[in-house]
Amino acid sequence: MSDSKGCVFCEIIKAERPAHSVLDAPDAVAFLDARPLFKGHTLLVPRVHYETLTDLPAEMLGDFFAHARRLAGAMESALGAAGSFVAMNNKVSQSVPHLHVHVVPRQRKDGLRGFFWPRHKYASDEEAAGYAELLRGALLSPGP
Repeated sequence: MSDSKGCVFCEIIKAERPAHSVLDAPDAVAFLDARPLFKGHTLLVPRVHYETLTDLPAEMLGDFFAHARRLAGAMESALGAAGSFVAMNNKVSQSVPHLHVHVVPRQRKDGLRGFFWPRHKYASDEEAAGYAELLRGALLSPGP
């Protein structure tokens, strides 16, 4: 665990910074990425500030990735995605030094290739809130 002072994600977790919440669990939270690859792109973070995957205690791995699995399912059930892209960076290309997993809805031929990923914006805060609501609803539904 490293210093969380000034961490954007810690501010979101403490509700000191606004975000469109998708998941609120005792050990982790998920919220929409402010600059999504595709609409519905969600970031999953542990509540406790860990900088990288290697910093996350082994006993937290199973539950943390169970959340990622549920989010990947929600991309399909709530957003009609054909699949999902699940990824994380550790240090290199990690824009916020707080462990986070990207869960991105995918469609065939959606233009996402290699490492040159287009970023998109929500048309409005209301549109972003609608995507967050769809995903929250799917997480509350019984699933696989």
